Amino acid sequence: MAQSLADSIRLSLPPIAISFSDRIPPGVRTWAGRVPAGCRFWQEAATDVFATSPGDHDLCAIGTFTHNLAVTEAHEADRRDALKVLAELSYVREQDIASIPVVESRRPYVIYGPLDSIPVNPDVVLLFAEAGQMLILSEASQQVEGGLPPAMGRPACAIVPQAMNTGRAALSLGCCGARAYLDALTEEVALWAIPGPKLDAYVERIAALARANSILSVFHKIRRRDVESGKSPTVQQSLEAMASPQ
Repeated sequence: MAQSLADSIRLSLPPIAISFSDRIPPGVRTWAGRVPAGCRFWQEAATDVFATSPGDHDLCAIGTFTHNLAVTEAHEADRRDALKVLAELSYVREQDIASIPVVESRRPYVIYGPLDSIPVNPDVVLLFAEAGQMLILSEASQQVEGGLPPAMGRPACAIVPQAMNTGRAALSLGCCGARAYLDALTEEVALWAIPGPKLDAYVERIAALARANSILSVFHKIRRRDVESGKSPTVQQSLEAMASPQ
């Protein structure tokens, strides 16, 4: 499934699996080191499988909130200070907090890793994708779920509980924090979260839609060329032009 996703839409990073767990699976290392925010684990998970505890997320007062992690009173005080600053900037107002998605069940560990090698079922699969790739993902969302995913802004980490809690895919445009902490989250890239239980359906639809988009892109380019040269081709004529050597 990981290979199919990467090949279908030519991902720059492999699909990232995230799993909330009551235990650390055998053979999975525990995270060592410091990160400025929990979203940084997404980038690190592109190449390695590891388990994190709440203390590993301690420098991100918002991420521990969205992921419903157990924290100390000192951390809570830090969060209050952060929210005060955000409120003063009119960035996150007090009335906005209740609308931020939060993981419903508290777990002591969050496991990260590439989808193709993580040894547990993912709760969420995260894709770093550009606009053209998001086109295919949004089309898959319509076919798998019968609707459009929410387009979310800050905080970027809220995309994880959004997908987990609703069982539906979600799109995040990122936030200024995630864009500062993640080299992979460039201006052209956004985030797509697939709920783990729907991964099979999404992989199948994404592969089919990627093939269709590739073919249809050629069709539309040929029609543009012919129209701009003064022609008025029918659909059948454009199809025939596709089959002819260019």
